[in-house]
Amino acid sequence: MPTATAAAQIHAPALLAEGISKAFMSGDQRTQVLDGLTLSLDAGELTLISGPSGCGKSTLLAILSGLQKVDSGRVQALGSELGQLDLRALERFRLQHTGFVFQGFNLFPALSAFEQVELPLNHMGLSRNEARRRAQQSLEEVGLAHRMRLRPSELSGGEKQRVAIARALAKEPELLFADEPTSALDAANGQMIIDILHRIARTHGTTVLCVSHDPRLVVHADRVLAMEDGRILSDRRPAAPAASDQEIPS
Repeated sequence: MPTATAAAQIHAPALLAEGISKAFMSGDQRTQVLDGLTLSLDAGELTLISGPSGCGKSTLLAILSGLQKVDSGRVQALGSELGQLDLRALERFRLQHTGFVFQGFNLFPALSAFEQVELPLNHMGLSRNEARRRAQQSLEEVGLAHRMRLRPSELSGGEKQRVAIARALAKEPELLFADEPTSALDAANGQMIIDILHRIARTHGTTVLCVSHDPRLVVHADRVLAMEDGRILSDRRPAAPAASDQEIPS
């Protein structure tokens, strides 16, 4: 029978932010971006943070992923307090445990889709065979097995974003962060991207946190947090099915 400590660890949130605040200075002007925000996220769910531009969504994502430090409060990720890690430990944590998907894809023009996905795996200490296996498997999972030898200039916007997701997925991260992943895509490709992100959360047990002001995504998330002026105004679970599970092209 598990001890009370073990039971607490089993049910501990994957991400926990307590009373976090963040402000930026521009000359003499101080802008409060996050204001005492508290948030708890569980593994295996796609959580969407929605809200107007400038409400603090991307700053919150950067703080929860360890890319930025808080002015006050604390962030705990997978049991580690990010504010207590030095720069090298923080970089190691992000490399080993997190994946990122951005609005602009962040692909290298000279590399094929396969090479894009394989590249970060080479920095993780994996064998060449394991890195190649993971890269191929991840591209297959997002429906790009037949396009893996193509470069970004030969891919559509939706395909580029799927390569970016495969690159993050190949690391087998416990935490996956997506910053406006559909804003550069049409409705059909945006739908496909959010379905893939939800499938990753469900089948891999990954904590997926997506920030977006795209209202189309709301019904496809397990949980929706609405932000405004650096605070969470509402926290709800849409009644509609979280994902359409549309078939990914192979």
